[in-house]
Amino acid sequence: MTITSNISKAAAAALVMMSLFGLATTGLGAQEAVSIQLSIKNKQFQPREITAPANRPIRFTIKNLDPAAAEFESVTLRVEKLIAAGSEGVVNLRPLSPGRYDFFDDFNPQNTGTLVVR
Repeated sequence: MTITSNISKAAAAALVMMSLFGLATTGLGAQEAVSIQLSIKNKQFQPREITAPANRPIRFTIKNLDPAAAEFESVTLRVEKLIAAGSEGVVNLRPLSPGRYDFFDDFNPQNTGTLVVR
């Protein structure tokens, strides 16, 4: 057997493994994330309370409409996300159990909100 055919076989095997891995990670059991829109305007979250279904991944899109940076933070969700002035950020959350999850702007701690998971 030549070195070239060994490399070709190894490359083919690698492609098969990558394809199988791709199918396993994007398989039928994967759930689509629930999309939630949140804005920061006049140093306030809008809306201040959001609901989402339990046991589903959540994708927050946070638009900072203010002229200053904000930091979306939650201790219970274990997340921090810096969002520049006039821009938006995305926070992806794992599926959550029912409950209330508080969040705040670390640069403006009186700006608070709650994610209610049912």
